[in-house]
Amino acid sequence: MSIAVSASIATDHLMRFPGRFADALLADQLDHVSVSFLVDDLQIRKGGVGGNIAYAMGVLNRTPLLVGAVGADFGEYRAWLEKNGVDCSTVRISERAHTARFVCTTDDDMAQIASFYPGAMSEARDISIGELAEDHTLDLVLIGANDPEAMLRHTAECRELGIPFAADPSQQLARLDGDQAVQLIDGAAYLFTNKYEWALLLQKTGLSEEEVARKVGIRVTTLGKDGVQIVDRDGTEVTVGVVPEVNKVEPTGVGDAFRAGFLTGHTVGLSLQRSAQLGSLIAVLVLETMGTQEWTLSKDDALERLTAAYGPEAAADIKPLL
Repeated sequence: MSIAVSASIATDHLMRFPGRFADALLADQLDHVSVSFLVDDLQIRKGGVGGNIAYAMGVLNRTPLLVGAVGADFGEYRAWLEKNGVDCSTVRISERAHTARFVCTTDDDMAQIASFYPGAMSEARDISIGELAEDHTLDLVLIGANDPEAMLRHTAECRELGIPFAADPSQQLARLDGDQAVQLIDGAAYLFTNKYEWALLLQKTGLSEEEVARKVGIRVTTLGKDGVQIVDRDGTEVTVGVVPEVNKVEPTGVGDAFRAGFLTGHTVGLSLQRSAQLGSLIAVLVLETMGTQEWTLSKDDALERLTAAYGPEAAADIKPLL
């Protein structure tokens, strides 16, 4: 299957705070909070939801089509993605804005405080999925966090054209109203959220779990250290635990990595369980690395870790994709 990834493309500025945010935040003073954190480190890395997911799919020997908008400063990043198997031919280059910036500080609890400057990403709304479909086979379009108007446009176009799509609103749920959130998930073949985003989606839309189930195909909810819960079209639930980490370095991009692994597996015929296990493997590789696209995949190590976490049969089933 040909997968297009429509989502943000950004440069990440990642910092580490040697302490706990919770120790500096006073619950009864949050309405006029003013606090600064002196950080120990700054890493500038390639990132963005779209870039991260496409990179991981490329490492897994897929050739995803990246859909998004960037600035003229994208040249080095483009070369990196193309070297790792990503088709960047449809990425829009802005004539007036820089590539988006993600600025994030992580504390010792892996809690994060972040800001996102959209820059050229705002021009993603000018990209037409319909026009892309004239020149590219689009078997599935993942619509992730991006310019909100782009997300709504691309979702609507997929519905109109009958192109299966995966809804992954993630960080943009905080900005969307209930009606917009419903528009993004209605008719989705897959719905991805984390546990908090799932609760926020239900609160914003006013929908029950059963009503959401009638609007989407497969619901995938990541649960952090508790793994992932998947609800199939027929209501069957599958829960998969994580691959134990060697160490925790930086959680940014872990969810993107899971999505890439899961969709890579499921779109080539792996079961939901095996797809989630592959996603969990890719996720832990990102967790153990500074930077969302700095990790590498060793087949022997991957099989060893899959065997330890899920058993030899799981490793054997996933092995052809590594």
